[in-house]
Amino acid sequence: MKPILFLLSAAVALGQPLRLEKTIPLPGVQGRIDHLAVDLEGKRLFVAALGNNTLEVLGVETGRRLASIAGLREPQGVAYPPGIKKIYVANGADGRLRVYDGATLQPAGEVVFGGDADNVRYDAARRVLWVGYGSGALGALDAASGKRAGDVKLDAHPESFQLEKSGARIFVNAPDAAEIEVVDRERRAVAAKWPVKAAGANFPMALDEADHRLFVGCRRPARLLVLDTENSGALVAELPCAGDADDLFYDAARKRVYVIGGEGSISVFEQRSPDDYRLLAKVATAEGARTGLYVPEWSRLFVAVRQRAAGAAEIRVFRAE
Repeated sequence: MKPILFLLSAAVALGQPLRLEKTIPLPGVQGRIDHLAVDLEGKRLFVAALGNNTLEVLGVETGRRLASIAGLREPQGVAYPPGIKKIYVANGADGRLRVYDGATLQPAGEVVFGGDADNVRYDAARRVLWVGYGSGALGALDAASGKRAGDVKLDAHPESFQLEKSGARIFVNAPDAAEIEVVDRERRAVAAKWPVKAAGANFPMALDEADHRLFVGCRRPARLLVLDTENSGALVAELPCAGDADDLFYDAARKRVYVIGGEGSISVFEQRSPDDYRLLAKVATAEGARTGLYVPEWSRLFVAVRQRAAGAAEIRVFRAE
């Protein structure tokens, strides 16, 4: 019996590509939790607690809250660009990008963008911070001067967007327009529009730049779409995934895609080739847990769990196996 039990145990282990390592409690944090960012050097995690109007600062190694920055107005996107030592928080209610000193956590300025300031991404090569906001715009902020550096008008409010590292394109999910808008960030203009027809409500997005594949999470119905970025966004794969997805990530080292769904699970897909994918596992989380952050340097997936009847808010830390 022992060899059989060993084989069964090995099969179970192989079927769980994510292992829950620990949880970091967020006592007193109420309401929806939006996006996360990480300080690799300082081993800190920044959590935009939208419903609580706070930015939670957590120690990753200690598993404890280090600080809570109050007075925000529906914080949604957050970024901590390497080398700049500043925390940028986009606020949906007043459209302001608030800036905090990375060491002292004291206010270090703010920039007005517009209503529903949302996702934030940093272009390290050009030292430009991009902010999605309003009924349809990407705003650029020069990181050196701290001043606005132009806008790109879009057809609808931008949800997740991803920047090429070797090229000049930004891929933008615009669910209200049922399309992906492709922005040329050198010309500061929309270069192409790719209709999303296979499913609706395209919110989260990730990029496999090496293989020219764009991963798009949709909610109606719950689908993971894989598009060819070198062939006008042609659809190459479509797979059912966790429902109510708001974040998804590509694990280049393991050739996996992680889709975090508010229905209470993470869909883990294996990338067999750029056009071939299969579901590896469906990892249980909690209802409403739909945002998170994958940190490849640590092989960790952080998942935000909002307060619920079963317990207080927390961050669940999964190790990629």
